[in-house]
Amino acid sequence: MAMTDVAASVALSFFRRDPEIEIKADESPVTRADKATERSLRDSLQNHFPQEAIFGEEYGQTGEGTAMWIIDPIDGTRSFIAGLPLFGMLLGYLVEGHPKLGVIRMPALGEVYAGGEGMGAACNGQQIRVSSFTALEEARLFINEGDKLAVAEPAVFGRLVRSGQLRRMAADCYPHALVARGLADAVVDYDLQPYDYLPVSAVVEAAGGLMTDWQGNPLTMTSDGRTVTAATPRLHAELLDLLNRP
Repeated sequence: MAMTDVAASVALSFFRRDPEIEIKADESPVTRADKATERSLRDSLQNHFPQEAIFGEEYGQTGEGTAMWIIDPIDGTRSFIAGLPLFGMLLGYLVEGHPKLGVIRMPALGEVYAGGEGMGAACNGQQIRVSSFTALEEARLFINEGDKLAVAEPAVFGRLVRSGQLRRMAADCYPHALVARGLADAVVDYDLQPYDYLPVSAVVEAAGGLMTDWQGNPLTMTSDGRTVTAATPRLHAELLDLLNRP
């Protein structure tokens, strides 16, 4: 989407330039880049869709109605601050709270993932699809927010680090994009907000995958922030069983 082109250039203009950091009430960091990037996206959306609501990480909600755009201007602010190129930009379109369209843009990598209901998913305009892996023991598994999981859910974390054929610790949106592309098979994530998971879920599901909460329920604005992304129903079911063992 053209509006994310402009916003990506805003984010990159701050990247690796020692951005000024503030700490928000929830103890997460925010930079001038987060705010400027969201403002760019908001301005474009208000220009093109003046009647629709917008909900963003930095500026909250403006407007009312059943149709809403949802924004995470820099998904992975900690990566951005550290100079890692794995921060993303997320944009989603919801109707009555259901994701209809999602965009995962990786500004520093030059990759744009997009997908939605009835349109499939693509990376840089080329169609993508999830893998066909069905067994967790053979899967390429990403464990996101592993430091938080190890503290808050030590038993779950212990099971996860012994699962899969290949495991990587990670964070933020990119592992989910890799599942949509068929390069990874599953992601377990933790402590997310709606602007983190709803745009991503639209892309994953458009590519043929599944993304739910830890109980297997569809993701909504009020989900608890614990998510499971999987390429196939059988793999998803195995992960749910692992996560919910007593």
